[in-house]
Amino acid sequence: MKFSEILHARHSIRCYTSQEVEAGKLDIILESARLAPSACNRQPWLFLVVKDTKNREKLQACYDRDWFKSAPVYIIACADHQQSWKRPSDGKDHADIDLAIAVEHICLAATEQGLGTCWVCNFKVDLCKDSFQLPEHIEPVAIIPVGYLDPECSVQDTPRKSRAEIVKESDCFSQ
Repeated sequence: MKFSEILHARHSIRCYTSQEVEAGKLDIILESARLAPSACNRQPWLFLVVKDTKNREKLQACYDRDWFKSAPVYIIACADHQQSWKRPSDGKDHADIDLAIAVEHICLAATEQGLGTCWVCNFKVDLCKDSFQLPEHIEPVAIIPVGYLDPECSVQDTPRKSRAEIVKESDCFSQ
């Protein structure tokens, strides 16, 4: 699949089959996260892969939605604030930015592997931290369900802003 095809094929998937995600496909997805760029190459992330029933139930308590429970695999994407680069001029912590790049690598790689994903950020962060005994400097930022799209579910293209709405040439600001 060409990159442009992957971009058009990627959607937020909210209904999965129970089919197991093959280890080889999961390896490709996780390798894509490992290779993601980060500020000063700090790689301030930790990815927790959740497949077993006990930990799936703990995670599902953090985001109690029926569709979420259908995914066979979850990746908890965590920022490591001890490792992240902070901009010297204002102390801006780039962990969220770096992690967002890696998570989108995960989503695009999953799409290329014929799998669906969805960014989940509206979850009980404190419960997640407690459930997985994460240290203070490790922040769960997003949960990515991964699995095969249920063929009975429809996927709709979401409206996108036009290029003119989101792209401006720099000379338009200097007048």
